[in-house]
Amino acid sequence: MTNSIKVAVVGVGRWGVHLLRNFLEHPQVEVVAVVDPNAECLAKVERQYDLSEKSENNVLLTTEWQKLQQLSELNAVVIATPAVTHYSLIVDALNWGCHVLAEKPLTINPSECRQLCELAEKQQLILMVDHTYLFHPVVEKGQAVLQAGAVGDLRYGYATRTHLGPVRQDVDALWDLAIHDIAIFNNWLGESPIIAQATGKVWLQQKAVDSPPLSDLVQVTLTYPSGFQAFIHLCWLNPDKQRRLVVVGSQGSLIFDEMLNDKPLTLMQGEFDLTENRFIPVNQQQKVLEVEKGEPLQRVCNSFIECIQQNTPSLTSNGWVGTQLVEILTALTQSLEAEGEPISIQNQHSDKRK
Repeated sequence: MTNSIKVAVVGVGRWGVHLLRNFLEHPQVEVVAVVDPNAECLAKVERQYDLSEKSENNVLLTTEWQKLQQLSELNAVVIATPAVTHYSLIVDALNWGCHVLAEKPLTINPSECRQLCELAEKQQLILMVDHTYLFHPVVEKGQAVLQAGAVGDLRYGYATRTHLGPVRQDVDALWDLAIHDIAIFNNWLGESPIIAQATGKVWLQQKAVDSPPLSDLVQVTLTYPSGFQAFIHLCWLNPDKQRRLVVVGSQGSLIFDEMLNDKPLTLMQGEFDLTENRFIPVNQQQKVLEVEKGEPLQRVCNSFIECIQQNTPSLTSNGWVGTQLVEILTALTQSLEAEGEPISIQNQHSDKRK
């Protein structure tokens, strides 16, 4: 494949296989290696995508990460491994001169995130984080609708992300679920919260191994510089599956309901008219908004390749965006451990943004 970008995919578990599929299908990409410590995962993708050395694809399949260093023409590394492994893998890849796309969160430590961003800048390489929702056509449309003033002055928002599992044993419901809704709120508002509060409940894993008990239910409150507040309900112990986010304004609400496949984005307009000291609802109407079709993850992969080709960091989901979200989650964890004490995000972590 002439002038193609040569990519290695590291980690082909539940999410990594989707990244592999998208890069295999990309016309300007040549997948040259797949790495996973589990030989069974490698065998599965070898069969599924015909990646044996005898096939035309001729992809290196290995359980050994360091073998990538021997691929002199490697341009980029895609990392879909557990977050605790990200830091060392990304440092290696950047030092090898490779651009990096990492699954979210970037790491679980804000200081490590900042170090990775600074290293990528020093090496003049792309560091991008797969915050898939930021590339969702509904989220892109919603941002435009709010910027156009369709709901008036923004007042508050709320989100619910619940289901009966999967139950994680490495992180709590906060780290498992919250990052999606926080990313959307930040994107739609064009600002980042300055105060974080969280409370939680533990039922399933009272004695988590080598860590504090893992909360099954978490209630989050984020306060933004504008005064806007976002309330997020997270639970993996609730059979009522919900994926719903709402922004409320002075003239209506914008609703993203992921469970409504045929109409995920709705504008519900309505406000009050004060008549003889009575508040009368007026201008009420509901409008289902048309949204462009497209697979969000495919858009992530396309954007990563475009960033490499143009040598320009992603404006939507660069390493600093990923760092910002890890800072917020870290502050929420501190609040959760302090039984809901408000935590100032600016006072806890640096506010460097790109």
